Amino acid sequence: MRPKAYERKEGQEAVREDQPVSRERRPTTERSKSWIGSIVVDCTDLPRMIAFWREALHYVPREPPEADGVVLKDPEGRGPNLSLNRTSEGPLDDYRLHLDLYSSDPEREVERLLRLGATLNRPAEQGHDFVTLADPDGNLFDVIDKTDWSFGRRV
Repeated sequence: MRPKAYERKEGQEAVREDQPVSRERRPTTERSKSWIGSIVVDCTDLPRMIAFWREALHYVPREPPEADGVVLKDPEGRGPNLSLNRTSEGPLDDYRLHLDLYSSDPEREVERLLRLGATLNRPAEQGHDFVTLADPDGNLFDVIDKTDWSFGRRV
């Protein structure tokens, strides 16, 4: 859902009613000094989640795992880190964030992820380009059909 524009106020341009943006602070063409460094997934079974996501993404630990978590990194440095944090609470019912895994061979990738321990949450539906799975800890993620893509770029 995109934020709606609201009335402009003297010296401000409201992007959303609750977040006015002053004219002096508009986005510029300068390169941002921040980026997504890690996507964090809470889990209850840390060893199982490490094994699943290492094999699913072919990521490696950035440092040796600790008792409360690990940061997995893309060994080629192309993708963001995936941080797995041990928690005592299970998955939340109302998900506001999930991972989309793009795949140039989605059917084979879904089969591979199911063999690794994922479970099918929502099968592919006509007119949709994704399948929803759950990782071993119950966190939902989608496998998106990018058949004519090769790692982030259309072929």
